[in-house]
Amino acid sequence: MPRIRGASIGEHHEMVWAGLEQATRELLRERDYDSITMGHIGARAGLARNTLYNYARDKGALIAALTERIARPTVARVAGIGARVADPAAVRLREIVEVVLAALTDPVLQLMFRPVGADAPKAPGGPFPAIVAEVERVLRDGIARGEFRDVGDVPLTVELLSGVMRAGAERAGRDPATVAATTRATSQLILASLA
Repeated sequence: MPRIRGASIGEHHEMVWAGLEQATRELLRERDYDSITMGHIGARAGLARNTLYNYARDKGALIAALTERIARPTVARVAGIGARVADPAAVRLREIVEVVLAALTDPVLQLMFRPVGADAPKAPGGPFPAIVAEVERVLRDGIARGEFRDVGDVPLTVELLSGVMRAGAERAGRDPATVAATTRATSQLILASLA
């Protein structure tokens, strides 16, 4: 029986997941996602391949689990911002953009923007739909209050705005020194499109 790393099974699993997060981040900084295998991730995390398969059936499932895990604090912050209904919708939307772009400097979270059909972590209950739901809620609230123009199709508008977010995330991910300027430009573009 393999030795556990922590004082308990729960602590062991937490340590393994933390190791998988770090290994995946490192690999994504070194090479293209498509060239990374489960073997690469397991080796970098110090796990035997058969042990790694106890955590996920394939790379797509592993990335989905890691993305959900890493994004929990971001999703909670976005939900908290969205729930502040006394604040203007534009303020809340700007803060959501800031929080999401800061989180998307993590190369694992950038995988949320992989094309649909790829092994992207967009499963129901994952971080991407939860963030989208909050943005839709803030947008609807802003329309109802007259802060934003009536865009008609709110889900389509949010989907199009996610393209702006994706571009901002890719830019910030390529050059972390541009995060502040990219966040400002992204917020301005999104808010201007809703004015």
